[in-house]
This record gives sequence, C-alpha cells and structure tokens, in this order.
Amino acid sequence: MELKKVATDKAPAAIGPYSQAIVCGNMVFTSGQIPINPATGNVETTTIEAQAEQVMKNLGEVLSAAGTSFENAVKTTCFLADMGDFAAFNGVYAKYFTTNPARSCVAVKTLPKNVLVEVEVIAVL
Repeated sequence: MELKKVATDKAPAAIGPYSQAIVCGNMVFTSGQIPINPATGNVETTTIEAQAEQVMKNLGEVLSAAGTSFENAVKTTCFLADMGDFAAFNGVYAKYFTTNPARSCVAVKTLPKNVLVEVEVIAVL
C-alpha cells in the first residue's frame, strides 16, 4: 500500500524526522500538533485555552491538507502537561470534535517546547 506524506505551510513544519501526517489507504494519521503559530514558528500563548485553540487550528490545517476534517476523526490522543487543565481543555476540544471520536487523554511529564498540550488524530478521508 502506498503511503503519502502530507505537508502544508499553514501548520507548523515538522521539527524532527517526521511528517505532519501520513495518508494510508482511506485513513490519515496526524503527528501530534503543539501550539506553534506557523507564521512565526513560535509558541505565543500561555493559557491552556489559547494553546488548545492553536493546536486545533494546526490540526484543522493538516487534516484539510490531507483531504479530510474534524468531522471524520475516529480517534484522538491528547497529551496534557497538567491534568488540572482537563476541564478547560475539554471546553476547547468539544468545539472542534463535535462527532465525539474515540479518545485517550493522558498527562505527561514534559511536552516539546514545554507547551501545555499536544493532540494527534486518526481520521477517515
């Protein structure tokens, strides 16, 4: 089966040896997105709500470049630096993932660039 790399300049460029997403068959697997502003390459927000919004914007652009959208998400994995941010994160998450895909949400010790949140998605094309 052929794998297709997904790349868009409307989301942060990969900062390591990975792709923004990979299409395999009729599925797309995104890499985790953190709250980097793709226009500047910087993390410009400090609250969980603002960081989650930027993550969702980045994911939306990657999903769009792959040919799909939030509505076709089947599974998400969410990483929080502090589980105390769970409720606030959910408030933002629920605005984008309205179809309630399957989800895992875990707290981790540290995320890249010391951000508060990272999210990855598996979606159908």
